[in-house]
Amino acid sequence: AAMAARWRLAARFHHIHGANIRLDASRTQATRVESFANGLCFSQEPLAPGQIFLVEIEEKELGWCGHLRVGLTAHDPQSLEVVPEYSLPDLVNLGHTWVFAITRNHNRVVVEGEEAQARGQPWEPFLLIDRVRIPRDTLVGRSRPGRYSHILDDLYKMNVLPATARRSRIGVLYAPQPDGTADMHIVINGEDMGPSARGLPATRPLYAVIDVFASTKSVRVIPVDYGFLSLQTLCRLVIQKHIVHRLAIDGLDLPPPLKSWCQHE
Repeated sequence: AAMAARWRLAARFHHIHGANIRLDASRTQATRVESFANGLCFSQEPLAPGQIFLVEIEEKELGWCGHLRVGLTAHDPQSLEVVPEYSLPDLVNLGHTWVFAITRNHNRVVVEGEEAQARGQPWEPFLLIDRVRIPRDTLVGRSRPGRYSHILDDLYKMNVLPATARRSRIGVLYAPQPDGTADMHIVINGEDMGPSARGLPATRPLYAVIDVFASTKSVRVIPVDYGFLSLQTLCRLVIQKHIVHRLAIDGLDLPPPLKSWCQHE
């Protein structure tokens, strides 16, 4: 429980960031206010093994080529003399940094002779990555409540929308390996894309990197609960299971905060 509480508090951005980024008061929302670059953000603290840093795409901006970039770095943001303009290639060229542009067919490192592993079905309650076990419900994006919410929500769950669609949720974590290194995994709407990089130094602090680049204009950090699902989350799952779509929640005899939680989270 103490570990889960600490991880929730860590679900915010570092105060060091790119020149064009503006953070809200809670440091959970990052918005690029001009241009298409200088949008680098970092996690407030180094990630623990298996801890996912999850963001939701809140706002897009037409007219630019390219999308969100995500990864890990062993550089403490406070040690950077200047925050690089780009994660690719500037931050990566500093070394000990692994960043990828988010695409539908994401880069995946496969060892020779290794077979592709099943990624699990979208209705399974937990996402399993090596020995990491994460409740899938929080990892999947949700549309804004509306007439077609039930259709769009299923598309997020099946991960058939573009990876960088508005409301998509994208996370990064590292999984320690027996040889003392770690594999980096990127998760898109509850689906593990597989190891994106191998051989990361698991003994060094690793910070999440979120590059709010080009057509991605604003992202929000989503806290993730591990272990047993909270009573609030269980209530939401039961309510959502028995309604046609989230607009119907307005007619239920429920406390307003619970209605809002069921509709928007």
